[in-house]
Amino acid sequence: MTSDSTDAAATPAVVVQLTDVRKEYGDSVALDNVSLRIRAGEAVAVMGPSGSGKSTLLNMVAGLDRPVSGSVVVHGEDLGALSERGLALFRRRRIGMIFQFFNLLDDLPALDNVALAAQLTGVPAAQARRRAAELFDELGIADRADNYPAVLSGGERQRVAVARALMNRPTILLADEPTGALDSRAGEQVMDLLLDLNQIGQTLLLVTHDQRLAERCASRVVEFADGRIVGERDMESVR
Repeated sequence: MTSDSTDAAATPAVVVQLTDVRKEYGDSVALDNVSLRIRAGEAVAVMGPSGSGKSTLLNMVAGLDRPVSGSVVVHGEDLGALSERGLALFRRRRIGMIFQFFNLLDDLPALDNVALAAQLTGVPAAQARRRAAELFDELGIADRADNYPAVLSGGERQRVAVARALMNRPTILLADEPTGALDSRAGEQVMDLLLDLNQIGQTLLLVTHDQRLAERCASRVVEFADGRIVGERDMESVR
């Protein structure tokens, strides 16, 4: 085997490829010809002021929004070529999402909130509940499985949300301000959890204003302003 082929084999696969992506809302430009590549195993934090395009970028990768021009390819799928039904199936099978305010269903116990994510892809209920129980055990919330979201702490609710995001073994885990609604102690716990997930190979894309989260969990920070990438920092080199 040549050295070139050895290097290629050692280079992690590209999980996300945005090429010249533009998105407009009326007269407002949310993304201005953005190109970004994320490889398997990376933890990329996107930072910038409110309205800079961070959340729009996340929605593009999740297939929740479509660009005016340019392409979004995730796990080899050109999202622009998928129908709305195709995008919904893609999200369920390939994307895990964590939100600032958890987005749990209040009328379901924690375990059922998580199991539902697999059931929506056709997994039998008993199998989905077993997988959910395994995740609760791994995330240290096994004793909260039968509790409803309203009685859980913020940190516990975010762990349930992480379990739900991991339910279908996603290609990439997207997190939108995952520590934004948490106190400092719960925020630290969620940071530790995200760091642990990345260290075992989970690819992460984080949108955050939290400098501590970026410094602690990200291997690369991408700076946004006015819908454009204005800078990147390799965090591994400064640790």
